Amino acid sequence: MLFKLFILFAVVPVLEIYLLIQVGSRLGALPTVALLLLISLLGAWLVRQQGFEIMRRVQAEVAQGRPPAAELLDGALVLVGGTLLLTPGFFTDLLGLFFLLPPSRRLLKQFVRRWLQRRLERGVITIHRL
Repeated sequence: MLFKLFILFAVVPVLEIYLLIQVGSRLGALPTVALLLLISLLGAWLVRQQGFEIMRRVQAEVAQGRPPAAELLDGALVLVGGTLLLTPGFFTDLLGLFFLLPPSRRLLKQFVRRWLQRRLERGVITIHRL
């Protein structure tokens, strides 16, 4: 767990700074900032669009008496993607867009389902209280 936190708080910001410098040196400062803003606007639009679509699907599943498990997982992935887009930088923006686009989100859902199923089968899932 400590290694994962190290990656998150040390390696990712260094990678973001490196990418910002590289893109900025090729495009210039203003085009780089404009590109980041454009990506953020596209991401906000995608979050809104996908969020409404997921809510519609959740309501349809509930109306038919089925638990909306897949839709809730979709919603969680969209939330993570939107959060990543709030973080300035190209790497987290690319990762955030990966979480937002339905085709790549399908791959993520399959991975998360398999991961959860393996942990449930082994009885490894624990709930930590704060």
